[in-house]
Amino acid sequence: MRAFIASLLCCWSFFAWADSHDELFRSAGWTQQTQHFQGVLQQAQQSYKNTLPSAMYQALVNNSNQRFAPAAMQQRALSALRKSLPDAEPALTFYQSPLGQKIVAAEVDATSAAALKRNSQGLPAQTASATRQLQIRHLAQAIPASQAAAEVGLALTSLAADSLSQMLPGLLGGSSQELIGTQRNRMAQQMDQNIDSTLLYIYRNLSDAELEEYVSFAESPAGKQYYQAALVMLNAALNQP
Repeated sequence: MRAFIASLLCCWSFFAWADSHDELFRSAGWTQQTQHFQGVLQQAQQSYKNTLPSAMYQALVNNSNQRFAPAAMQQRALSALRKSLPDAEPALTFYQSPLGQKIVAAEVDATSAAALKRNSQGLPAQTASATRQLQIRHLAQAIPASQAAAEVGLALTSLAADSLSQMLPGLLGGSSQELIGTQRNRMAQQMDQNIDSTLLYIYRNLSDAELEEYVSFAESPAGKQYYQAALVMLNAALNQP
């Protein structure tokens, strides 16, 4: 009986641990972001339709649909989140708070199809006090926004190369990973040039006090652990093992 009770408690602990990561994934807006990525993926696929031979275009669509299947992306993401963030409760508490949900709503809106279309020619300029600009600078240094954007951009721009590599193995040579790393760093550097103005726009509806609270969480040990894990999770979601 003792063994049974111990086993039951272990199982309960496991499911509680798993549930907290699932809840964090949903509460932090990753489910909606995955859906938004699918829309951008379809647009990226369509952009190649008239520029690639039909066989290669079909390979591109098939390969990218397999690589970015929503269920598989979520499974890889959750697995990586559990491995890289042992304790999800602090981040879950923050993201389930009214401020956390306001932040998620702003981030989800920024990647919606309507917002991407509206801002296709560039983001509207934002005016901000010196204090707010300083808070945004701290936030940009605390969260891996540029790196995350680079991961998504790299995934989308590599569609044709992935398909060509599948059709003609070895064509890109053994240094392809090095090239990808170089391109990732270059894209992140480009994102960094405008990251402050981008974050000012995304979080424009946060009050100065709310922004300060957000920065405090991002700079805290729990916040640092979450955002490091989130970048690992994003990388896993976008890349098959």
